Amino acid sequence: MKPRITVLTLGVDDLERSLRFYRDGLGLPTEGIIGQEFEHGAVVFFDLQPGLKLALWNRRDLAHEAKVPLSAPSATEMTIGHNVGSK
Repeated sequence: MKPRITVLTLGVDDLERSLRFYRDGLGLPTEGIIGQEFEHGAVVFFDLQPGLKLALWNRRDLAHEAKVPLSAPSATEMTIGHNVGSK
């Protein structure tokens, strides 16, 4: 297994506004918000380079997934992901 980061996720307060900033302001390509049909599932993905994505996820959904209490906004609300082919 090669150690590599595959996704960087930022927790944001306003998913629509953040999508516009990264897509329209910075020009990053995206399919837009996906997963809205799932509770805590709405997310935006941007391809940064082959094998590396930037994800935007609502702060409250990120806290729910990490099983931590939602606190005041912080620059540290992010996760680093490493996807593997099997357990």
